[in-house]
Amino acid sequence: MEKTLENIEQEVISCRKCPRLVEWREEVARVKRKAYRDQDYWGKPVPGFGDSEARILILGLAPGAHGSNRTGRMFTGDGSGNFLYPALYRAGLASQPEATAITDGMVLKDVFISAVCRCAPPANKPTREEILNCLPWLTQEMQALTHLQGVVVLGKIALDGLLTLPDFADLPKKQFPFGHDRFYETLPGQPWILCSYHPSLQNTQTGRLTTEMFDQIWEKGKNHLK
Repeated sequence: MEKTLENIEQEVISCRKCPRLVEWREEVARVKRKAYRDQDYWGKPVPGFGDSEARILILGLAPGAHGSNRTGRMFTGDGSGNFLYPALYRAGLASQPEATAITDGMVLKDVFISAVCRCAPPANKPTREEILNCLPWLTQEMQALTHLQGVVVLGKIALDGLLTLPDFADLPKKQFPFGHDRFYETLPGQPWILCSYHPSLQNTQTGRLTTEMFDQIWEKGKNHLK
């Protein structure tokens, strides 16, 4: 029997499989950043978030130490989210452009946001073993998203993680190189893949990923929906 998104969320939140990540996420939540000293940090694995009937899965890398690890919701409270959610709002996929906290009233339409790693990693770099520990949650979420048609991967690590899942094991990986705006059909019955640069400050502040480039990704994704 496949699990519901609610079941998966509770199991994700209670996970302590990776000692290095548990120690780091909890230390960050205890020490805090000066600007957020008066706030209670989430300090746990971050579950997926969005529309249970989503046709598009948005796949990121991992929670930010003082973003999702603080707020408890994907891409909420940091620079990456400040670029992602306005784009989703412009595309008609989010109810509002700002994401600040779990209680801010944000509602997503036709998209569900997840990540290959659910705990904030030191230097934003989870190990391969840590990603492999976490990927079964992604498999379960994709099974629970019964209307899923496509995946927008935000960055190469997200693409690599997705292609590691058992459902994609038979794909010739060399035929799916990462590149911004690259679109791939996969196997019959499996979702298509659309690649985008990650909306990190490193990419958005340098102009590697512009607002126009990002808007085109969501329009292209919507155009491929049936």
